[in-house]
Parts: sequence; structure tokens; C-alpha cells
Amino acid sequence: MQNIKKLLDSEVCTRNSNCELSYEKPDPLLVASRYKDEYTILVCALFGYGKASLIVKFLDSLNFELLDEKEEVIEKELDKFYYRFQNSTDVKTIFKTFRRLKQTNSLNDIFLQGYKKENSILDGLDTLIKQIHEVANYNSQGFTFLVSSPFKRDKKLQIKQIGNAPYKRWNMFLRWMVRDDNLDLGLWKKVDKKDLIIPLDTHTFKVSQKLGLLQRKTYDLKSAILLTQKLKEFDNQDPIKYDFALYRIGQEKKIY
Repeated sequence: MQNIKKLLDSEVCTRNSNCELSYEKPDPLLVASRYKDEYTILVCALFGYGKASLIVKFLDSLNFELLDEKEEVIEKELDKFYYRFQNSTDVKTIFKTFRRLKQTNSLNDIFLQGYKKENSILDGLDTLIKQIHEVANYNSQGFTFLVSSPFKRDKKLQIKQIGNAPYKRWNMFLRWMVRDDNLDLGLWKKVDKKDLIIPLDTHTFKVSQKLGLLQRKTYDLKSAILLTQKLKEFDNQDPIKYDFALYRIGQEKKIY
């Protein structure tokens, strides 16, 4: 494992830099990093699925100033916008929902309501997701995919590790907002980076298996938590600093 740590530490030194964000190496953070507004940044994270170059192309096409405009303006301006599983109504609804939320509360404050009980990232996310659905008061397959459903819970109302997806885009958003270095934005100051969970996507999942960091075969929340716990052996205070390095190693097929 020392060799793996050495490899990853070396990759972190190289990768955790804004030089890694370019149109040659596209990532939704390329667009998100231009903004300080948490709602704009969350839009970038939630649409962060699919081919990276197409994600960036779509995000570049959006006018994020619409988050402060009247709903009639949003309705008109986004009439022809769609992305993969989201039709124009889904896109318009996320902008209108975030506009409403933005007028009354910050995403950080909503998240902290759940997080501060037990320093639980998952309870913080669950509080946010439920609030978005409540304010949207809208249901479609595309919208639910975009925002995610609230976490499934057991009979004791504990969030299940098995049976829930890894919530990759949400954990990626938290990485951006909580960690503070040349890569991540560090705009949220009341969440401890040691509590973060790795944004597990297919690249990091496969690479982690090949490196021996993860034995579990199922792509789910439990795998994300197990990998996070393993990375804490390398850095207990900031395990998610390895996320971008693992992701790029997989994306660039550096390990076969």
C-alpha cells in the first residue's frame, strides 16, 4: 500500500492544480470555478454526467444570470435548452427552483441543518435534496435523475449504505465547496473536509479496484464509503484530495 500511496501523492501534486482544468482536459469544474455563487456551482455539478466535453459545452451555453431573473424570463430564455435525460421543462424547473430557494436561503444553511446533527454528510445532502423537491413541486424522470431522490432509509430511519447509489455528483459538489486548494473552491467554511465522501464514478471505481483500494464489486454508496475509509489511511484529515487524481488516472487509462 505504501507504493500506492506514493503514486497517489505524486498524482495529487500534479493534478490538484487549475492547470488540469482546460478545454483539452474538460471537467465541469472548469465552468463552476468561474463563479462564486453556490447555486450556479450546483447546477454545474448536477449536470456533470456523461462525456466531459459535452458537459462543458452545455454548461457554457447556459446564462447563469437567469437564476436572479423573473420566472417568465427563465421560461422564455431556456425554452429550447435540453441535456441528455433533461428536457427543456426540466432545465427550466431547476433554474426556477433555485431562483426561489436563493431568495430565501443559502444552500450552505440548508445543508448544515442536516449535517450539524452528527457531522453527517449524508444527512446534510438528504436535507438539501428534500428541500429542492419540496420547492420544485414537480416530478419527471429527467428532473428526479438530475436532483436525485432522497436517500433510502432502514426501519430505524438510518440511511442505507447498501441500496443507495453513490450520489457522485452531489459528493463532487461538496468536494468543490468544502476543500480549498488550487483545484477546489473552498466556499463553505463550516463543513470539515475529513467528513467528505469520495464522488465515486465509474473511473474511480474501476481504478480503485485495480489498485487494490476497493474489493467490493458493487457500484453503490457502500463502495464510496469503503473507499473513503481506505483513503483515510493515507490522509485522515483530507482523504478526498485523492479523488481527482484517481479520476484522471482512470479517464486517461493510465492503469490497465
